[in-house]
Amino acid sequence: MNLNQILNMIVRIFVRKGVNWGINKGVDFAARRGKPTATLSKADHQTAQHTRDMAKRARKLARITGRIGR
Repeated sequence: MNLNQILNMIVRIFVRKGVNWGINKGVDFAARRGKPTATLSKADHQTAQHTRDMAKRARKLARITGRIGR
């Protein structure tokens, strides 16, 4: 394994973490419908939690279907 491969591996790790962070922030923003967390009502909190749970299930389903498709 040469230095170029090691650097590429490290860069891929950080890029993957950055993309996942951005996707999670986007899903959270969409779940709250752009409202600040402090102004959400109890019903809004429940809706946001339900939306986050659905997004989590969708990610799991995508992983499973990717494994099946191999």
